[in-house]
Amino acid sequence: MQPATRRVLGQTRQNELLTYLRTNKTGHVAELSQVLGASESTIRRDLDELQERGFVERVHGGASITESGIEAALPARARTATEQKRRIGQAAAALIDDGSTVLISGGTTTEAVLPYLGGFQSLTVVTNGVQLAAGCAEYPDIQVLVLGGELRRASMSLLGGQVAEALSQLQVDRVLMGAFGVDPVAGITGANLLETQTDRAIVAAAKDVVVLADSSKFFQRGPVRIADTTEITTLVTDREAPPEVLSAFSAVGVEVVRC
Repeated sequence: MQPATRRVLGQTRQNELLTYLRTNKTGHVAELSQVLGASESTIRRDLDELQERGFVERVHGGASITESGIEAALPARARTATEQKRRIGQAAAALIDDGSTVLISGGTTTEAVLPYLGGFQSLTVVTNGVQLAAGCAEYPDIQVLVLGGELRRASMSLLGGQVAEALSQLQVDRVLMGAFGVDPVAGITGANLLETQTDRAIVAAAKDVVVLADSSKFFQRGPVRIADTTEITTLVTDREAPPEVLSAFSAVGVEVVRC
C-alpha cells in the first residue's frame, strides 16, 4: 500500500471516529476498534492525532469529543449534502441585488453561493471566509473586503474581536450566513465559542439576515446561542427540510425559501 493511500484511508477513518464521538460523546478504544474494524493501536494513534488537532480529549481507555470536535472536519462537511447545498447556493444568490454590499460568512454551505456570483454589477462582498475570498477573487467585477482575525482551520474562517471591529466600520445591506444548528425555538446555535462570538457580530451587521441551512441543520443544536429566531429575515433550505419545522419559522415571520 502506498503512503498516499494510507493517508486517505486514515482521514476517512478519523472522520468516522469523529462522527461516532459526536453521537456518543465518548468512546473506549475497544469499542471504537470494533465499530471501525481497525486495530486498537491504530485507533489510539488516530485519537492522539485528533487530540493534537483539538477535536477530542483523551481520557482513560478512550476519548471524549471536545467543543471543536462537535463540528465535522472541513473536508467531511464539504462532501455532505452537496446537491442540497448547490440548490441553496443558487437560491441564496438570487436574493442578492446589484450594487449592494453583502456579508457572506465562512463555511461550506455559504461557499455554494460562489458559482452564482458572476454577472452582478457593482457588487461588494465582505467575508471572513478564506476560501470565499479566494473564490470571489475569480470575479474581476466584484470588490472583495476580507475581515481579518485569527484563523480557525476547522472552518477556514477568520474569527475574533478584529472581525467585529472591522464590521462596525462598514455599511452592509444583507448578511448570508450558515449555522451549526437552526431551530424555530432556540434560533441559530453554534458549537465553537470563538466562532459564535464572531457570528453574533455578523448577525448584528445588517437588518436583513439570510440563513443558509440544509435539512440536517434542523436536527442538531449547538451549546451556544448566536441569535434568536426573530433576528432571521429569510431561511433558505432544501426540499428535504421537515415541513412542520418550516411552518414554525413562517409563523414567527421568517420568510422560508425551499429549493
